[in-house]
Amino acid sequence: MCGIVGLYHPDGELAPRLAYYSLFSLQHRGQESAGIASFDNHIRQKRGMGLVTEVFNDEDFELLAGRSVIGHVRYSTTGKSSLENAQPFVVKSKAGYIAVAHNGNLVNYIQLRNELENEGRVFTTNSDSEVISQLLSKFLLEKKDIMYALKRLNESLVGSYTLTMLFDDAVVGFRDSLGFKPLCVGRIDDGYIVCSESCAIDALGGKFIRDVKPGEAVIIKEGDIEFVKIAESGRKAVCIFEYIYFARPDSIIDGVSVYKARSEMGKVLARESPADADFVSAVPDSGITAAIGYAQESGLPYFEGLIKNRYVGRTFIMPAQSLREASVRLKVNVVRENVKGRSLVLVDDSIVRGTTSRRIVQMIKDAGAREVHMRIGSPPIIAPCYFGIDMKSREELIAANHTVEEIRKIFGADSLAYLSLEGLLEAIKRAGGGKDYCLACLTSKYPVPVPGEECIN
Repeated sequence: MCGIVGLYHPDGELAPRLAYYSLFSLQHRGQESAGIASFDNHIRQKRGMGLVTEVFNDEDFELLAGRSVIGHVRYSTTGKSSLENAQPFVVKSKAGYIAVAHNGNLVNYIQLRNELENEGRVFTTNSDSEVISQLLSKFLLEKKDIMYALKRLNESLVGSYTLTMLFDDAVVGFRDSLGFKPLCVGRIDDGYIVCSESCAIDALGGKFIRDVKPGEAVIIKEGDIEFVKIAESGRKAVCIFEYIYFARPDSIIDGVSVYKARSEMGKVLARESPADADFVSAVPDSGITAAIGYAQESGLPYFEGLIKNRYVGRTFIMPAQSLREASVRLKVNVVRENVKGRSLVLVDDSIVRGTTSRRIVQMIKDAGAREVHMRIGSPPIIAPCYFGIDMKSREELIAANHTVEEIRKIFGADSLAYLSLEGLLEAIKRAGGGKDYCLACLTSKYPVPVPGEECIN
């Protein structure tokens, strides 16, 4: 998960504020910590635990003044949720100042860390992202050339790694050769921004230029921009969960409207799994777009059966299961007038652990609903993710251990149906997408070698 941004603006006082607004637009990608690093003769940095609005104040922007800036909002996978693991990571070496913000997860993190420690390098965190910053420092000492360092980095890393970086005053964005995580570039006034999603460009009133291609770097230095191919790959493995859940619906990723993709998922789901009900409702917010598509295709009216408390974050990306369970009661409340005595189709984007879904169905039944027919806008999640989603073991995935009928009984729903894998790919295609996606969590087949797992190569 995580949200990253890199930004250049000729007004050094404005640049860190623009980075702040960008991170605010990407807050849905990580809620545990936030950080900004800027360059003005040397790197300045501010990191903190919590939301973007909780970490920064006006005084910080004065201290962070600089025309070249990167930022990060964190959702932890490798490395515990703590201040020392907050990003960006900063390294000062004979090669100069380096700051790194990372979205993704490395499969070979332990191996790389052991090798670096054997060379005498000291680590201050347990995050895989620090390995990346240490490797970059090492490669730049071998040859002070950004392209050389990125090529060597790409040869060393296994897993997902989309990056924004500062090399002194140069802002660099880089996307791994399979393109697991999104990255795009936009124009802002007399500057540029590279960020996880296009919604951050829109928030600044900028103009979208294009996505960074897999294996490509974008270098922004003193107002000039350059795209450079670093690595070639005959295929892509874009994370399918970006379209199902992670990305904001108003973003466009690799030419595909997230809103359109989710709407099509709902329409295909309605054709595959119709239900005899009075109306369609959604689990807000991430299930809304698919639910609207389901209603349009089925001809059923759409009503709100649940209202979300806007001051509660995304429960799936909370770091502890106990927090997820407690937050469900605060996250949503039932609109009793809409559900009492009626049958509804309840659409959600996905089911990971199942805790939230079980509680929500019970809440709706307690409010007097006659029937609750659950429809899920993605296939069952049956395998762990090693590339940046916090679902590390099959034991915690309800669909890996139970049949659909067993899950229905656990939830107390009157019926339960998932979107098929073929239906998911059809929906993405209808939205303008291709077919090169990482589907590992849905198929148990991984695009890169993972110890103990089946690789599609």
